[in-house]
Amino acid sequence: MTRAAPARARRQPTTPYPPIGDYALIGDCHSAALISRAGSIDWCCLPRFDSGSCFGRLLDWARGGHCSVRLKGSRATPERAYLEGTLVLETTFRGPDGEVRVLDFFAMRAGGRENPRREIVRIVEGIAGRPTVKIEVAVRFDYAEMRPWLRRVAERGFAAIGGNDGLLISSDADLEPNGNHDLVASVAVAAGERVRLSIQYARPEDLDGSPPRLPEPEDLDRRLDETVGWWHRWSREGRHEGRDDPGVRRSALVLKALTHAPTGALVAAPTTSLPEVEGGSRNWDYRMSWIRDSSLAARALSAIGHDGEADGFRRFVERSAAGSAEELQIMFGVGGERRLVEIPVASMEGYRRSAPVRVGNAASEQRQWDVFGELLGLAWRWHLRGHSPDDDYWRFLVELVEAAARFWAEPDRGIWEVRSRPSHFVYSKAMCWSAVNRGIRLSKACERTAPVRRWSRVRDEIKAAIERDGYERKRGVFVRSFGSRAMDAALLLLPLTGLVEYGDERMVRTVDCIREELEDGGLLRRYPGSDGLAGREGAFLPASFWLAECLARQSRTQEATEVYDNAVAAANDLGLFSEEFDPRRGQMLGNFPLGLTHLSHVLAAVALSPRRGDERDDGEYGR
Repeated sequence: MTRAAPARARRQPTTPYPPIGDYALIGDCHSAALISRAGSIDWCCLPRFDSGSCFGRLLDWARGGHCSVRLKGSRATPERAYLEGTLVLETTFRGPDGEVRVLDFFAMRAGGRENPRREIVRIVEGIAGRPTVKIEVAVRFDYAEMRPWLRRVAERGFAAIGGNDGLLISSDADLEPNGNHDLVASVAVAAGERVRLSIQYARPEDLDGSPPRLPEPEDLDRRLDETVGWWHRWSREGRHEGRDDPGVRRSALVLKALTHAPTGALVAAPTTSLPEVEGGSRNWDYRMSWIRDSSLAARALSAIGHDGEADGFRRFVERSAAGSAEELQIMFGVGGERRLVEIPVASMEGYRRSAPVRVGNAASEQRQWDVFGELLGLAWRWHLRGHSPDDDYWRFLVELVEAAARFWAEPDRGIWEVRSRPSHFVYSKAMCWSAVNRGIRLSKACERTAPVRRWSRVRDEIKAAIERDGYERKRGVFVRSFGSRAMDAALLLLPLTGLVEYGDERMVRTVDCIREELEDGGLLRRYPGSDGLAGREGAFLPASFWLAECLARQSRTQEATEVYDNAVAAANDLGLFSEEFDPRRGQMLGNFPLGLTHLSHVLAAVALSPRRGDERDDGEYGR
């Protein structure tokens, strides 16, 4: 069936907030920032992804704070792109008096995992004429709760201090306070000249003493070269020669940027509370590390040659759970924190008045049984790459299998983290089956002691229950939950569990039924009907890539290509994806950029690659 590609963004309603797709990402594997097409940093949290915002105009246009670089008199739409193989953003501005380009990046360096620079650098470079550039730095700490105390610490340097936050701001432009707790400058930039701005995180106590050392202009130029080199080295470690190679590499860079270098955790997104329904309350904090997302990201990065990230996340989960399945949560803070209490932030109005803005996520206390299968799948793939579990890791895996065997028959909140009543979700049951199955296979392959006979009985019980209560014989399809007739996009992931292969006729029919019932403007919704929350959310972008992968591995290449192209069309001009997309309005929705969408993009592209091979050859899908 031919489906229309989703529309590009159409005329926006009158609002100061840019569309979500207008933003670009920069990051340093510790924190991140979003930069608008107009050259304004409207979201940044320092020193970690989940710290309070210091620039938060994304969630409150009037009060949130920003850092803008713009060309005086320019009305032309800026052009932008990433420098090839990097997260260094280049934006070109043209005006009546000339042309400049702005290079934006978080400064990287070797050994930055232990000693990051925590520095945003903005370099304005003259290209033609001698236009005037306007610079404004409006810091607002702790989700717009606090205007900074600005102190001059050098001729061209200021400290911005408030609470437990501090920034060191310097430039070879003449920054001056404007009386509103902001720093501003106007500077003419001739062709060949550079003007630089540095924003470094610092503890307030380190700024309240002897004058700090400010970076010299040549230091910042050198950091640009170092950062480009750092990203190039990481990019070269990957391998993908197939469909949409530039896009796949871009998605891989995004996943790397969302990885917290000190721990190996991967945040779902660098933002909180970007709405799934504009003006509604479907606004969640995604600046944590979900086991599910990170496990799938490890699979995606490994598929294109980045194995180190997979091992980093495996170790992170084991540490954060204290080596015990009893202490396992579905998500952790990026440092392994367990208390992720969800609170509303009254100081911010929300993106386009979508309230509340939330910090923390109450879903961290939910029970979602698929996590057992995710972690056993991670261990299984790690074993297939030649890394068998040591004694401590094996004890942890045994506990996970025992937990899956104990809890599989109980209802849970499922992959979609429903805040209504728990249910017997088929995908959760299948992931418990997968945990037990891979525990058995690891025990045999690694010659490890385990209660294999008992585990085998449990595995058979789970499979029988799914085929009895989670399968509708009339249509010959798997369903959302026991006793239901509804479809669910999560069922597209069933082949990853090993319970059913892609080419199984039941899976083929299930895929077709999901397309028929959940298709929305060429993309897929998560599930049908109401979930108890107000508003109609958009199409869920990862699901379209899951569909493309399924179709590709069912040798339905033309259909897979059409679905894949529709999903890719929902990216912005930089190749960045949000969580959801409204095909009718042509707008991105939800947190941005979303790691789950980018990793699903990678896996779909790999599945469509002529060199993908058959993943069953490595034993992953065998029973």
